[in-house]
Formats: sequence, C-alpha cells, structure tokens
Amino acid sequence: MGEGSERITTVEIYGQSYHVRGVSSPEYIAHLAAFVDERMREVSEMTPTVDTLKVAILAALNIADKYMTAKKKLQTVEQLVAERTEKMRTSLDSVLRPDSP
Repeated sequence: MGEGSERITTVEIYGQSYHVRGVSSPEYIAHLAAFVDERMREVSEMTPTVDTLKVAILAALNIADKYMTAKKKLQTVEQLVAERTEKMRTSLDSVLRPDSP
C-alpha cells in the first residue's frame, strides 16, 4: 500500500466495532478510538443514562471542551511568542543599526 493510501482499521468503541477508513496509521486510529472509548466510559460512570447516543454526545462535548481550551492556550502562547519575537527584533535592530532613525 503506497503512502497516502486509504486503509481500513477496525476499532472498538464503547463495545461496538467500527471500520474506520483513512490514511492515518492503524496505530494512530486505534489511539484515537481508545481516547474516545475512555471518554465515553468516564461519562457513563458519571451519568445515569444508558442511552449510547447520549453518552456519545456528552463525551463529544467533553472532548470539544478540552480541544477548545487547548486551542485557546495555544493561541495565547503563540501571541506571547510573537510579541516577544517582535521586541527582540526591535532590540537587535537598535543595537545593530544605531544610526537608523
């Protein structure tokens, strides 16, 4: 199978088997499935519902919350790095070109 070729990986999430088609490695797909399975099991332990769809939706909300929180932290760090980089550039310019206005 060539690089970038789609392959099918069978995973189990919350007691159900799924055939996932994608270009990612089977190990990566299995890792993602294990993550989703873990979140669904955590939700099911904290929620009295036995409806798999509700458990899946609550797990998806939990995962989305973690993703959005991480994304916001990354944006904050990227902004801080950009600001510090600009300050360093300005400082270097003033040292390297002291005659510039």
